[in-house]
Amino acid sequence: MRRDEFSYQLPEELIAQFPTEQRGSSRLLAMECYSGKLSDLEFSMLPELLRAGDLLVFNDTRVIPARLFGNKETGGKVEILLERILNDQQMLAQVRASKSPKPGSVIHLQGDIDLELRERQDDMFVLDVVGDMTVLEVLQQVGHMPLPPYIQREDNVQDVERYQTVYARIPGAVAAPTAGLHFTDDLIEEIKGKGIDCVFITLHIGAGTFQPVRVENIEDHRMHCEYLQISESVCEKIKLTQTRGGRVIAVGTTAVRCLETAVTCEELEACGELKPYQGETDIFIYPGYKFKVVDALITNFHLSESTLLMLVSAFAGRDNIMSAYRHAIDGRYRFFSYGDAMFLNYEGNDE
Repeated sequence: MRRDEFSYQLPEELIAQFPTEQRGSSRLLAMECYSGKLSDLEFSMLPELLRAGDLLVFNDTRVIPARLFGNKETGGKVEILLERILNDQQMLAQVRASKSPKPGSVIHLQGDIDLELRERQDDMFVLDVVGDMTVLEVLQQVGHMPLPPYIQREDNVQDVERYQTVYARIPGAVAAPTAGLHFTDDLIEEIKGKGIDCVFITLHIGAGTFQPVRVENIEDHRMHCEYLQISESVCEKIKLTQTRGGRVIAVGTTAVRCLETAVTCEELEACGELKPYQGETDIFIYPGYKFKVVDALITNFHLSESTLLMLVSAFAGRDNIMSAYRHAIDGRYRFFSYGDAMFLNYEGNDE
């Protein structure tokens, strides 16, 4: 398939620059994937779309303050966006500067903190913390929340809370699992009260999630790697849900990638069977992919020509998704990380 088959035009004013005033007060566009039927709802109405015996799968990764600002030894400004922590004192990161620094050079941060550029790896750099501080300590002391590039403003105090899910637990992400930003503690309790179980997996989202698809044939695109962990207890609950006829509902594309990795990964002894997994994934899901675990998906609206738009197109059908996006644009929905959400129900789709 061609990249331009996933292209759409979005008015700039529909890109949400701030979260809604109250968490959970966003809109929800529900789609029946088999028919393409759309319903305009409020996110607070999500429990009406669920039923006893369903299982919600959340990503409990926690966003770390992964953006750093500093200066080269020559005085030039540098912006660093962490991709992942390699060990206590070493990180892999994007480094933006007027001229890329060379291996062995030092970057000065606030608070007399220095980073040494160890080596270059493709378009990333390996950086070492100089001294006794750990990477996490550096980030906590001088780091900023890593808002996506389409949010055209500086991060603020509000983002520390709102660019984080209420159930975020394990630090490691440099972007939020944005479908989860709509959930409040009260909404989760309401859902549980209907006899719907909730489980947590972990996938640490890297900066590569914003990497554009540059090739014309999408099958030639190389995905970035992300760390994930899915436990035995989660696998058992998913299997029990399936046995009882309940739906496995992924909260976000990261939950989808985690679950579908754990059932297809070549490292697993029994390929095709959902098993616990801890490691990296570079799974690329696009139309033609056969989903093995997920029955429904809660997700935000995604960028034109992005791998995430390709994933939801694989789930709901490209024509359905592109039609839904036109509907959302006409209806003035808010797009991307701080925007509104979709509920995609795959039930009954035999394609």
